[in-house]
Amino acid sequence: MKDKPSEWIVIADLMSGVVAVVMLMLVVSVVQKQAAERSHRSAMAQGAEAQRQQIAGVLDQMKRAFDREGASSFVAIDAAAGKVTLREGVFKSGSACIEPKARAAFSQVEDRIAAYLLKVHGGQIFVEGHTDNHPVKAPVTDIRGFCTVYDDNFTLSAARAREARRLLIGKSGAEAARRVVVAGYGDSRPLAGLAPGDDRNRRVELRFASADAIEQQQSGIK
Repeated sequence: MKDKPSEWIVIADLMSGVVAVVMLMLVVSVVQKQAAERSHRSAMAQGAEAQRQQIAGVLDQMKRAFDREGASSFVAIDAAAGKVTLREGVFKSGSACIEPKARAAFSQVEDRIAAYLLKVHGGQIFVEGHTDNHPVKAPVTDIRGFCTVYDDNFTLSAARAREARRLLIGKSGAEAARRVVVAGYGDSRPLAGLAPGDDRNRRVELRFASADAIEQQQSGIK
C-alpha cells in the first residue's frame, strides 16, 4: 500500500496556491493603478494646455484691441507669463479714472474674458496695483473727479486695481467675478532694475492663472 501524502504537504501546496493568487491580484492592482495615474496625468496635461491656450487667446485679443484704439503704448503683454501690465497712461494722472481709449479697448475683450472665466473652472485673474514711492501730498476726497478717495500710495494702487477689475468682469456672472481678485501693493514692489521713485513703477498688473498653476502654488505653500 502506498503511503498517503502528509496533510502538511497538502496544506503547504494549498497555501502556495493562495499566495500565488494573492500576488497576482496585487500585481494586477498595481498595474491598473499605474495605468489610471498615467491616464489622469495625461488628462491633466491636456486640460492645462487647453487653459494656457485660452489665456493666450485672451491676451492676443487684448493686444489687438489696444492696437485698434491707438493705445498700444499703454499696455505690455507677456504671453509666456500670462501677464498684462497696464501702464500709467491707462489712468488719469493721480487718479483711478481710466482713460477713454483704454476703456474702449477693454470693452472689446469683455466677452472673451467672460468666456475664459466660464470655461476655465478654478482659473483666476489677479489684479495688482503698484505705485512709485513719491508720497501723497494731501488726501484726495473728490471721488467724482478722481474716481476714488485716497490718502497714500497703497489706497491709490488698490483703487486703480479695483477700477481695472470692474472692466474685466463687465460681462461675467457673480461666481466668475469672485475669481478676479484685487490687491494694492503701493510702492512695496518696484520693477526689477528701477529705482523706487521711477514713474514706470506706476502700473496695474493682470495675472491670468490657470487652475493647475493655482493648485501647484497651493501645494507648495502647504
